[in-house]
Amino acid sequence: MITVTRINNTQFVINSDWIETVESTPDTVITLTNGKKYIVTEKVDEVIDKVIEYKQKSFYLNRTINTSSINDDK
Repeated sequence: MITVTRINNTQFVINSDWIETVESTPDTVITLTNGKKYIVTEKVDEVIDKVIEYKQKSFYLNRTINTSSINDDK
């Protein structure tokens, strides 16, 4: 989940796994896999950085929690 800002300066959280495209038209438009679109104040590179940061945190957290050497993915 990433926090982004609408044009009216209100913030909301979006599920980054559902992002299909991020376009600069010149406003930044985030399109989700369900077709819903959001116009945000962040630049495309900022949205990408937020997604990368979120993915890194969730990967790190998953690795920290799953410290067992036993593979339980059966």
